[in-house]
Amino acid sequence: MKSVTEYEDYRMYMQDYYNERKRVSSFSWREYTRASGFTSPTYLKLVCEGKTRLSPQGAEKVGAAMNLAGFELEYFKTMVTYCHAKTDPERKEAYEAMLELASNNKVKVVDGDAFRYFESWVHPVVRELAPVMSGATPGDIARRCCQGVSAGDIRNSLDFMVKAGLLKKNGDAYVQADKHLKSSSSIVSMALRSMHREMATFAKEAINRFAPSERNFTGLTMGISAEDYKQILQELDTCRKKIAQIALNSRGTERVYRLNLQLFPLTWGEDKNDGKEIR
Repeated sequence: MKSVTEYEDYRMYMQDYYNERKRVSSFSWREYTRASGFTSPTYLKLVCEGKTRLSPQGAEKVGAAMNLAGFELEYFKTMVTYCHAKTDPERKEAYEAMLELASNNKVKVVDGDAFRYFESWVHPVVRELAPVMSGATPGDIARRCCQGVSAGDIRNSLDFMVKAGLLKKNGDAYVQADKHLKSSSSIVSMALRSMHREMATFAKEAINRFAPSERNFTGLTMGISAEDYKQILQELDTCRKKIAQIALNSRGTERVYRLNLQLFPLTWGEDKNDGKEIR
């Protein structure tokens, strides 16, 4: 069975533990629940099905029943907190605690690098800038960034990306490695939401901060159908890929730009059956 640090959903870990025990013995939900100190014979089955949840005290008991101890037990308990968090800041705090537990015990967390990369605007910008500033110090790179960032933050970003395999260090120069961080996990989606919020703020500031010749803002308000929306998404995806190819074929990097493709509703939809708002 996989290590607990390879999970971000405690219910999946509990289900996999049960399946593994069941595979090699006559292990039952009743036995599983009793070993965890609960009276209802189906309680843990209901937890795994998402019909109820573990309390912090329950997480302690279930983790011990699964023979977790030390940092692995703490990781499991923190994972329960992460899964029950109601807001992105709460989820982020819990996940960062999970990462710290794993790092302190020299264990890698699945999607941990992707989360760190996408949670801040600094890493993507530095990954583009460092390779074209051979011999530059972290302070030099920080001064090239339009947004305020310290030399220490740049140094941490460079160290992280080298360790994650996103940059390769060659003497005092950096080269982009042919590695891409992609994941559909909920934690990476959360990190991306955080980055989108940051970039949206930067975009708003750019309206007054930069001359029209240095930035481009256009907009279109339109009434469309659901089918139109799908077609527009396809066109935007095609456009994004074409622009990415232009950047890939670029002969040099003079500045690092951010392109936001934003398409969002300004009205609620209407249910055709009863005219009620759909939210």
